[in-house]
Amino acid sequence: MSEKYRDITLDPLTQRYLDMLCHERKLSPHTLAAYRRDLVQLQSLATHTPLLTLSQHQIRLFTTQLHSKGLAPPSIARILSTWRGFYTWLGEQNTTLPINPVIGIRAPRHTKRLPKALSVEHAVALAEHIEIGIAGVRDHAICELFYSSGLRLSELVQLDWRYFSLDGYQSRGWLDLESKQVTILGKGNKQRTVPVGSRACIALYDWLKVRPQISKHAPDPYALFLSPRGGRIHHHMVYLRIKALARAAGIPADVHPHVLRHSFASHILQSSGDLRAVQDLLGHASIVSTQIYTALDFQHLSHVYDAAHPRAHRKTSSKKKI
Repeated sequence: MSEKYRDITLDPLTQRYLDMLCHERKLSPHTLAAYRRDLVQLQSLATHTPLLTLSQHQIRLFTTQLHSKGLAPPSIARILSTWRGFYTWLGEQNTTLPINPVIGIRAPRHTKRLPKALSVEHAVALAEHIEIGIAGVRDHAICELFYSSGLRLSELVQLDWRYFSLDGYQSRGWLDLESKQVTILGKGNKQRTVPVGSRACIALYDWLKVRPQISKHAPDPYALFLSPRGGRIHHHMVYLRIKALARAAGIPADVHPHVLRHSFASHILQSSGDLRAVQDLLGHASIVSTQIYTALDFQHLSHVYDAAHPRAHRKTSSKKKI
């Protein structure tokens, strides 16, 4: 969260809303933090105006201010969605709210960008790149698992090395190496199970053999992937390690964990053409979210066509003789 919003005290209404999201809708801590940031920003923009009295004109003005500060349209759309949900909930609480002031307010239009995906050659090169040491074994297993199963970063770091349910602790996600699959709690607390490829299984087996050595003092008893100090590995560390490994593997692209997820989806779709299967593997609630990969698939086919078809390119030649 931006420093200027960190110390803002939440309005009692927004705190009640966040409590409801936590206890009734069971949203993850990461999602709750995003909702809190958006609502704190609303309070900051409203200054001393009570939230119940905000008008559509003021919300539209806030949207313009966010855009003028350089916030991207998709981010503004997410913020408006949070605000809209908050005011919808307020209306259901029999408050004196006359109208949802966010209804009808839209984010500025933007050109939808296609997700970045590596070529098959670059994805394989990254997955096969292994650095020395225990951390190198861990990072190799992480890369293989990302590319093998299309996990989100948040899903990977929450994985346990097997299923646990004891002493008040219950696994949110876990590896089942014998069955060659991982079970994940994804967005919206929706659980899914996805397969793990044979190469990834080998890398994970190698990691589990050396995992106890990474910290002999106080290792996390549950987490699959550990930091050098033995705790569950942090999102930021995984992000930095993927980028560093891509550079070391000589990949001329800005690689981060979500690029591997996009690469997984694109390459599966190119090979199978089964959009529904890709939707299930990625854990998309709507197939509309998955359809963007058909554009990537079409780009791939276009490149193949341009390279292979004798009439794909207009050839420059001397003037036709009469």
